[in-house]
Amino acid sequence: MPVMPDTWIRDKANSDGMIEPFVDAQKREGTISYGVSSYGYDARVSNEFKIFTNVDSITVDPKAFNDQSFVERDTDVCIIPPNSFALARTVEYFRIPRDILVICLGKSTYARCGIIVNVTPLEPEWEGHVTLEFSNTTPLPAKIYANEGACQFLFLKADSMCETSYADRAGKYQGQLGVTLPRL
Repeated sequence: MPVMPDTWIRDKANSDGMIEPFVDAQKREGTISYGVSSYGYDARVSNEFKIFTNVDSITVDPKAFNDQSFVERDTDVCIIPPNSFALARTVEYFRIPRDILVICLGKSTYARCGIIVNVTPLEPEWEGHVTLEFSNTTPLPAKIYANEGACQFLFLKADSMCETSYADRAGKYQGQLGVTLPRL
């Protein structure tokens, strides 16, 4: 499975709408970088955040998730409490080709501050805004900056086409818009 280069990413974004909106070069002027890189795409975090709270002491249950576990904020700077996390989404909407698997890694700028970004793989023919999890592993409040780089997506091309794609099996997160909470 080769990692796809900037030329391929640029072509798929422009011809097939794989990434919208697409930023054709790394942008860094006073911001955490975003846009196409040598072998990936650095996506931005939007200004929509769901910040975890323990105010109501609700049990976190992935089979019966209670949205009262979060407070919602539309803001340019999200403050994540110590040892907590927030959900957000990418500014970009992704449409993954059938012969591609996408993995995501956090930006080093955040990682070096104890902020971890987690995203599960984007499967063949998945599409939507990517829900991002920011974990603040520190004992101090941490800032996340909206409309700046959050993570890097790497595009892996399969040697052969999959038999069943995410779209074929009507995956539960297909076409998600906004920050999407767990579904069963």
